[in-house]
Formats: sequence, C-alpha cells, structure tokens
Amino acid sequence: MELTATTILVSFAGVFLICFMKGAFGGGFAIIGIPLLSLVMDPVMAGGLLAPLFIAMDLYGLRYWKPSTWSKPDLLMLVPGLVAGIGTGYLLFQMLDHRAIAILMAIITLVFVGLWFLRGGTVVVQPRSSPKAVAAGVASGITTMVAHSGGPPLAMYLLPLGLSTQVYAGTTSIFFTVGNLIKAVPWLAIAPPARNVWILMAICLPAIPAGVRLGWRLHASLDQRQLYKACYGLLVLTAAKLLWDGVSGYWH
Repeated sequence: MELTATTILVSFAGVFLICFMKGAFGGGFAIIGIPLLSLVMDPVMAGGLLAPLFIAMDLYGLRYWKPSTWSKPDLLMLVPGLVAGIGTGYLLFQMLDHRAIAILMAIITLVFVGLWFLRGGTVVVQPRSSPKAVAAGVASGITTMVAHSGGPPLAMYLLPLGLSTQVYAGTTSIFFTVGNLIKAVPWLAIAPPARNVWILMAICLPAIPAGVRLGWRLHASLDQRQLYKACYGLLVLTAAKLLWDGVSGYWH
C-alpha cells in the first residue's frame, strides 16, 4: 500500500467517522467507517490498521463513559460470551466462509429492526435474561472478530432493556473496549501491519479525540427516544453493509 494523499485523507475520514460513532453511541458501529477504508486498501489490511486504533479510541472514550455509566449486571453476563465469541470467531475466520456469516447476521438484524417497526417504533421493555445475554455476547464476539461488526447482537440485547441513554452508551463502550483489547492480538496475527500501515496509524491518531468529542456532543443533545431511533437506523445501515459484503462477495 502506498501512502498517497488519497489514502491518507480517506483513512483519516474513516477513523474520524468510527470515533464519532464511539462518542455518540458508545461504539459497536465500526463497520460504518470501514467502507471508506475499503476504498483505498484491502478489507483485511483495514482490519489490521484498525485493531490498534480501536484500543486508542476505547481508552480515550473512557474519559466520557465512566464506570457510573456501565450496567454491571449485564456486563457480568455479556463479557464471558464475548470472550468465547472472539475465540470462536478467530477459528471461523480461518475455516468458514465470511460471506455466509455476514449474510446471516444481516438477515437476523433486519428481522429484529422489522419487528420494532411493526410495533410502531416503540421499545417493549423486557427483563434481563442470562441465556439471551450470553448468546448476544457470543454472537457479538464472533461478528466483531470476523467483520468488525459486533454492534447488532449487543444492541438486540440491550435496546429492549430500556436503559437510559448514558447507561446504554457506557455499557456498549466498555463492552467493546474489552472486546477490542482481546481481538487486537489475533487480528495483528491475521494481518501484520507493514511499515506504511504503522505510519498511517500514527497519522490517523489525531482523528480520535476530535471524533469522540464531536460524537459526545451529539449524544448529549439526544433524549432516550431519539437515541433509540438513531440506533435502530444504524442497525439498518450496518445490516445493509453486511448483506452487501456477503452477497457481492459471491459475484467476484
């Protein structure tokens, strides 16, 4: 990969967008920025570029998403599944067709959003469920490892709980902080960054505080209903991207 002006500008914009999502929603929607990066580099190389940057994003994001914003009972159920899911995702990355995983996750996400739409866009509050939490953690771990898209499974568990905007975003943030710390090592093994990639990482670092701060300002202006609508809308975009990646992959 050559460090052209186009590569630098597009990569910086992609990292900025991911950081903006981190500040506004706590994370989980990294796939929104990946299409930009894929314009100038191979998607696997983009994964290797983002793995260390995710850690920097998460650590900076903890300035805003403090422990008081974490739903600790849910995290106790979600994180063990996340760890198991990342391990499973690493094995699946080596063995199975990534396109089929992307298509399946897209379909499940669209069904979930479709049910919300049929209810008139209202959230039916449901009680915590340990089996659902573990399943969400595992599914999120697999998809974050395979496609940097662990947001939909987590959102499908957290959104029906009716958490406050800060607790929802804070729980999402620390969940993916743990996940990104764990998956950095296997991702760097899959796609060891070349010298130019490390240089590009350094160039993109200033996008992190700027993007997170701007996203945080948006989050502060949203009430709970607006935040939930935005999250469901982002789920549709994420599912569409996963579906496109999966289906178009069979055409090439």
